[in-house]
Amino acid sequence: MRIKKILWPTDFSNSAEKALDQVVSLTEKYQAEIHVLYVIEDLAHQAQWYGAIEEGHAKKLSDFSMKTARQKLDQICGKYLNGCPLYIRHVSIGDPAREILKLIEAEKMDMVVMASRGANGQFPFGSVAEKVVRNSTVPVLTVPAASEG
Repeated sequence: MRIKKILWPTDFSNSAEKALDQVVSLTEKYQAEIHVLYVIEDLAHQAQWYGAIEEGHAKKLSDFSMKTARQKLDQICGKYLNGCPLYIRHVSIGDPAREILKLIEAEKMDMVVMASRGANGQFPFGSVAEKVVRNSTVPVLTVPAASEG
């Protein structure tokens, strides 16, 4: 198996961080690029639940979320991925599973390494991980999530 590009989706949770050891190990072994993805939840999707969000306010929230996400990705990459040959940060807005699947295709990923559940997951295997595993065109390594408590 040839691995040149690995995608690590993160929601900045302890569960997502559990996958880092695998990401770094595989990257070192294969001298692969790491693509780190954070997905911001789409505020337009929330409007139907919480009422209309003023466009200017929604843009400010989106801009703030984008800025914060980039800062957190810079911190993670600087702290954990310095020994890796190449890491590329991605931030997108939308449904996490869809955005992960889109990036797999757009960047021609060879593999995905992700936590089995995210920050808000209540079960050992979350819905985003399940959707990615079921629909991915490349192998997906799921790492057991951090235990609560």
